Parts: sequence; structure tokens; C-alpha cells
Amino acid sequence: MVHIGQLIKQELERQDRTPTWLARQIACERPNVYYIFKQPSLHTELIERVSLALHHNFFQDLADNLPKP
Repeated sequence: MVHIGQLIKQELERQDRTPTWLARQIACERPNVYYIFKQPSLHTELIERVSLALHHNFFQDLADNLPKP
């Protein structure tokens, strides 16, 4: 199973952005971003907000890791 929080952290680091920057983009406090990094799953609305902020489709990342029929 994909750990969405770690995917978000990796993408944020890849883009050389800070947790503070992401917190401003998704309208939350900086400690909440660190909480997000620890979560193996997140609400779809939050994934959407983070995807838009980082211009990265995390839903596609999740879909790509589904078992193939």
C-alpha cells in the first residue's frame, strides 16, 4: 500500500518547497503539514488541495500502485 503522506513529503522536497509554504497554500498550520507526512491515508478533499498546490496528481500515483487485474 502506498503511504500518501510520504509521497507528498517526497514531492514537496523534490520541488524544493517547505512545509510552511505548503501550509499557506492549503490554508492550514505548519504542524498540520508534518501530521500529513505521517498519514498513510488522507481524505480525498485534502489530497485534491495538496495536488493543486503542488501541481502533482497524487490520485494518479495512488491509481498507479493498484494491483493489476
